[in-house]
Formats: sequence, C-alpha cells, structure tokens
Amino acid sequence: MLRLLFVLSFIVALPLCSKEQSKPSLESFSGKVIKIVDGDTYDVLTADNKTIRIRMNGIDAPEKKQAYGQKAKDYLARLCFGKEVIVRPYSFDRNKRLIADSYTATKMDLSREMVRSGYAWHFKKYSSDKKLADDENHARSARAGLWADNEPVAPWVYRSKR
Repeated sequence: MLRLLFVLSFIVALPLCSKEQSKPSLESFSGKVIKIVDGDTYDVLTADNKTIRIRMNGIDAPEKKQAYGQKAKDYLARLCFGKEVIVRPYSFDRNKRLIADSYTATKMDLSREMVRSGYAWHFKKYSSDKKLADDENHARSARAGLWADNEPVAPWVYRSKR
C-alpha cells in the first residue's frame, strides 16, 4: 500500500515539475526591440539572445488591415524600434505571447503613450487601469489618431466580424 501511494504521488507530481521547468520566469527584464509586429505587439531580444514576443498590457491597437492599423504600427516603431526597453510581465495570452508593461529607458510607458496618442484603445475587458481610461478619454476629446475618424471600429469588433 505504501509503495502504491509513493508511485501515485510521483505520477501526480511529475507533470507539475515538467510545467515549472518549461515556464519562463515572470520577472522584469530588459532587451532591444528588434521587430514591430503591429500596434500592440513587438519582439524583444534579451541579453541572453532570446527573442520574446511581447503583447502590450492593457491596450488593443487596430489590426494591420484595419483603419489606422499601419499608422499604429509605425507609431510604436518610432517609440521603441531598435531601442532598449524594460519589460514587466504579467502573464501569457492564448497565443503564448508575454503580456507585459513596457517602458523605454526614459521611463515612458509604451501602452499609455499608444492610447494617449490615439493609436490604441484601452482594453477595458482585460484592464481596469484608470490612467489608461483617462488617456483614452483625453485622446477621444482631442480627436487624436484614430479618434479623428467619424466612427472608429474597436479592434475586438473588427476581429469578431472576420
């Protein structure tokens, strides 16, 4: 009986151990932005030469083929392409991208800047950040970026129609 309990506990513990080994650490790190995927996603090269795809926390930018999609991508590139960023991870999304806050060396919050400039929505479904909400309201009032459109379409609405 004791032997059976030992074998069962080993079988139960084995998958837990293997998951822990394959799951990256969620500690802050820095790296160089080497690719802009779209207005809320980029690739960063770490000091140990690993490329990590980052999905910016709290925002949703227009899709590539959507109005302002290319402008959002270009704006994010102006902010951080080829530059060092500090990444503060939260979790992973269903596409295995690291969801994280991102900051430039000058401590600019990239998510806030994208929303403030009118190139991304505050993604309220996943974020209750009051600062992002205020930034979006300010951008709407100023008709900045995508808010210059008469009827801007949120990316999640655009994706649901495809």
